Amino acid sequence: MTDVKRVRTLYDNTCSQILQIRNEIVSQRESALNSTAAFNEWVDQLEERNGEDWCRQRCLVRFPESFLFTVVMPVFNESQTIAAMIERVCQVDLPMELIVVDDGSTDGTTDVLHQLENENSESVSSFGTIQKKFLFHEVNQGKGAALKTGFKAASGNVIGIQDADQEYDPQEFVALLSTLLLDEADVVYGSRFAAGNKTNSPGWHRFGNGLITWFSNLMTGLNVTDAETCYKLMRKSFLDEIVDGLKEKRFGIELEMTAKLAKNKSIRFDERPISYDKRTYAEGKKIGIRDGFRALWCILKY
Repeated sequence: MTDVKRVRTLYDNTCSQILQIRNEIVSQRESALNSTAAFNEWVDQLEERNGEDWCRQRCLVRFPESFLFTVVMPVFNESQTIAAMIERVCQVDLPMELIVVDDGSTDGTTDVLHQLENENSESVSSFGTIQKKFLFHEVNQGKGAALKTGFKAASGNVIGIQDADQEYDPQEFVALLSTLLLDEADVVYGSRFAAGNKTNSPGWHRFGNGLITWFSNLMTGLNVTDAETCYKLMRKSFLDEIVDGLKEKRFGIELEMTAKLAKNKSIRFDERPISYDKRTYAEGKKIGIRDGFRALWCILKY
């Protein structure tokens, strides 16, 4: 068992609850912002008026001047959701770049992405223009392979993962990222099954995920509640140490990354409760029982 340093687990409020309060404050802002410096000045004003703890509880934190958050989105056969999902990510108010990796789609997704790439339309946040990159695999290799391609193309200080379906709310990146910006952790997971979280996930799914997470914790020395969550945010400096050695091409990448990051005893892990709207297999969900057995094997292997 690895002795990994962890900071507290943040269960007091879900990301969505924090963001509801935060958004009320943002909506009352008197002027639009278009740079990191302008945003930080606004946060300074809020701190002077309300105090530092008040701002931290609402995930209103400063960004380093050159900070960039990279969202890597692997996609395979999501022609019905991909355009909307890209738009949703680009509506998140962060200094951000989005890297979309099409993993050899055969349902028209590739055509949709090429069209979006050719349109070259700008998305703007309070921090300036959001950069978008579109990368393409000629043949399907799996989520793990697509993530590895995206990781290697990333230039942000922190890397986050976003699936192309509609199960996760990208607005919650704001709350997850604040934990890293406050230097309270180096890796932050968004937990679908943290205490007090409400989810539409069926009992069999919760049981299977709980078993895999328990086994992963046993082997890594961690105490996370959702090892297979899509929402993993990591400092790029630590991800760079393992990216060349990542081997899993499918969903086993989730457990491989957790195991390999946990081996670095200097990395601090944390998690926050997130929203989760599980879709059915009829709606396009791809992970199956075979991937569950592979996950258990990956825990033993790595």
